[in-house]
Amino acid sequence: MTTSKTQAKTQTQPKPRARSARPATRPPLWDRRFTLFFTARTISLVGDAMMPVAAALAVGALYGISGVGFVLGTWTGTFVVLVLFGGVLADRFGARRMMIGADLVRVLTQGVLAVAFFAGPPPLWLLVTMAALAGAAVAMFLPGANGMVPLVASEPQRANATLKVADALAHLLGPALAGLLIALTGAGTVYAIDAGTFLLSAMCLALIRSGTAAEPTDSAAGRGPDADADAAVRTGSSLRRDLRQGWQEFRSRTWMWAVILIWMGYGVLLFGPLVPLSSALVGARLGPDAYGLAVSFLGFGTVLGGLLALRLRPGRPLAAGAVAMALYTVLPLCVAVDAGLPVLLAGHVLGGGALAFWSVMWATSVQTHTPSAVLNRVSAYELAGSVSGIALGQILAGPAIALASPGRLLLVSAGACLAGCVALLATPAIRTLRRAAPADSGKPAAPGSPPGE
Repeated sequence: MTTSKTQAKTQTQPKPRARSARPATRPPLWDRRFTLFFTARTISLVGDAMMPVAAALAVGALYGISGVGFVLGTWTGTFVVLVLFGGVLADRFGARRMMIGADLVRVLTQGVLAVAFFAGPPPLWLLVTMAALAGAAVAMFLPGANGMVPLVASEPQRANATLKVADALAHLLGPALAGLLIALTGAGTVYAIDAGTFLLSAMCLALIRSGTAAEPTDSAAGRGPDADADAAVRTGSSLRRDLRQGWQEFRSRTWMWAVILIWMGYGVLLFGPLVPLSSALVGARLGPDAYGLAVSFLGFGTVLGGLLALRLRPGRPLAAGAVAMALYTVLPLCVAVDAGLPVLLAGHVLGGGALAFWSVMWATSVQTHTPSAVLNRVSAYELAGSVSGIALGQILAGPAIALASPGRLLLVSAGACLAGCVALLATPAIRTLRRAAPADSGKPAAPGSPPGE
């Protein structure tokens, strides 16, 4: 009798819901680690955005256009030469450690220049030397900055989109702030504030290591952000072997090196000559204020593209990014055909949005389809390829004017942009690359060749 009552009572009681039946909630983006990383990147991006204006105005006032070109060329050249070693060292000693060290070097370089400008006109050799050291520091910083994203964010695409929006806002505010400060207080103040931004960035990065056990760690194996680097140091791998391994990983992914080849062509024919040619044409026809307004609208479009990348999660990210990049054709085209100001501004909004959306799709694909142990080296190879094309395009822009008018050269840029998009979509390894499985699904990102290769 007691048994039957117990059975009846058991049958009438509601069964507890199985916890496994609940849909998995998406992990939050703004945990402690990503918040610190985002703060560090945003602060350093503002500092980076201030420097071209500071160099153009402060150095130009002392040493003219040739002095500005010498200083900026030294910065870019040093970066291109050393960025591959930056990737190796980030994989060997840890991305976070290299980023902190690079920030501290830039605190030194910008602090020295601030003191020099406060004391009086600095000599050209000092400006060039500090530019070389700063370029070397950026070469040590950027590969690790790309490689850190999947270690501090559970959803790299959302993280990259958020960082892209911050990048756009920094490049909107940084140049304006630098110009205003130079006009009101002088170049020394700009360089002092710039040094302060890198100091704050280093402090935020240093705090990432002191996270609690509840915070996310390396999604690959539950390790901290410097675990793979510590292992590499213990194995005593040589610099040459590390460079070769990074190159092999880069070369083994057809979709990756194919994109970089196309992007090198973009650098020479599109991105490199675009700024000097468009600034000359728009400035001469509509005035320098109109070109400044167009650049601001380009930044606004970049913000919109980053926000769009926060919401859209295409199954084939590079294919979607290639379709978006077709809209970038409008930017050089509207300058080449002498479009009115409203069309010109609309073209810059479309161009900024298209490039931002592609950038998020590309960065996320690299981060999620590359093993964490070699990610920094692979990022260094793709950075070196991209930047070298832009540098060559900038160098050739001046001599090319002797062969054709700036308008015709920009028509070539527009055609190159469209042809590049066709090449991206025509390459099976690029077109068919699929979005990597999220980290919380239990499936690791593909360590080898991607689907469709």
